[in-house]
Amino acid sequence: MRNLKLPAIAVLTLALAACAVGPDYVRPTLATPDKFARTDAQAATDGSVAPEPDAEFWRGFDDPLLTRLIEESLSANHDLRIALANYDRANALLRGAKFDRFPTITGSASGSDTRSSSDQMPGVSNAGRDNESYSAQANVSWELDLFGRVRRNVESERAETWASAADLQAMQVSIVGEVARSYVELRGLQERLRVARENAENQTETLRLVQARFDAGRGTEFDTSRTRAQLEATLARVPNLEAQVAVTEHRLAVLTGQTPDALVAELNQASALPSLPARLDAGTPGELLRRRPDVAAAEHRLHAATARIGVATADLFPRFTLSGLIGSQAIDTSALFERASETRLVALGIDWSFLDIGRVRARIKAADATAEGELARYQQSVLLALEDTENALVRYARARVEDQHLERAAQDGSKAARLARVRYEAGAADLFEVLDAERTQLQAQDAFADGRTRSVTGAIALYKAMAGGWPGREPVREGVAGR
Repeated sequence: MRNLKLPAIAVLTLALAACAVGPDYVRPTLATPDKFARTDAQAATDGSVAPEPDAEFWRGFDDPLLTRLIEESLSANHDLRIALANYDRANALLRGAKFDRFPTITGSASGSDTRSSSDQMPGVSNAGRDNESYSAQANVSWELDLFGRVRRNVESERAETWASAADLQAMQVSIVGEVARSYVELRGLQERLRVARENAENQTETLRLVQARFDAGRGTEFDTSRTRAQLEATLARVPNLEAQVAVTEHRLAVLTGQTPDALVAELNQASALPSLPARLDAGTPGELLRRRPDVAAAEHRLHAATARIGVATADLFPRFTLSGLIGSQAIDTSALFERASETRLVALGIDWSFLDIGRVRARIKAADATAEGELARYQQSVLLALEDTENALVRYARARVEDQHLERAAQDGSKAARLARVRYEAGAADLFEVLDAERTQLQAQDAFADGRTRSVTGAIALYKAMAGGWPGREPVREGVAGR
């Protein structure tokens, strides 16, 4: 025993001083622009200060129902719970990997009472053929991490855990964006539905007027049919809009973790579109990339893949395992743990795959290729994040300009329809002018409602691209039944 202490101490000293094989992770350097090309969406419309990119942006819309729906989705959405479960799993695997740095201790005990047959032991009495044996022992096994296989594995699992945390944040950004977008689209659809019904009422009044003239002998059946056709075309818009409203209500309910019918009564009460923020500022590309959780997840997975190269490379070197056993073995339970019954073992094992070098190098090559793929994935995620933001900036800016024109068109269209009806009743205009003005009014008002919806959803898309904060939010964990 004393002779084994010096080699063991020497091996432990080497283990502490050894370096891990394989490449150390270095964050890739990527050339990014100093500013976004599409900066027109960042200009202030009234000189106000842009909200912080890490703020809970939905509160700026000043809509309590929208705020409540988003809060519920962050705690109850099932896609978020899946992402949280993946994060918990990664954490558990990391804890398990960390245990590999320490000795593994197990215990065992056994007792037996056997009798050999008379053929096995001829001429021996029954009592002589009986044999009892009892043992209890503790086993220790420890892989000496001379070449960093265990350390690289822990490093890889830690990076995967960070990636899972970033995945959870990315899912939060996605869910919040979808809830906000769906809510705004619902309010936009309800406004378009209101416009269609209001125009149908106006056209019904026009039909009543034309029918009265026809009944009085001052009109034609052609005028009546043409007026009724336009009314029916307007009424035909209503069922499709009602269906879209219902579908969006169902989507919002599921996003908040509820059955599709749960929010119908509440959401059927129409409300105005949320107001647009005065200013949006995406900051610089560098700031954006530091906020984007999808970019962070891609980088962490590149880190994990780099560490796994070291895990594979460590198989080129011998693996040392220090094991020991201490216990007691006796033929009677009363003799267990007496000094004379003591058993012990100390051993140093060496496992080396040098005879299987082809497979080892193949695994290293595969790990290299995986890391190369993760590098490309990370670079692509950076480009997609920049593209996403540039697109959101230009769409939001152009939607605001379009919105202004559509608003003026809707106002002028309503005025023209009102004047055309007055002129028709006074005999200064024919029916065609009335019908054309009413058709233009409907198109302009519907386009304005749709355009205003696109403006607000454009703002939400920009917030989503900026990947705002709400850090530390976690969905509610629910235990598995029967566990």
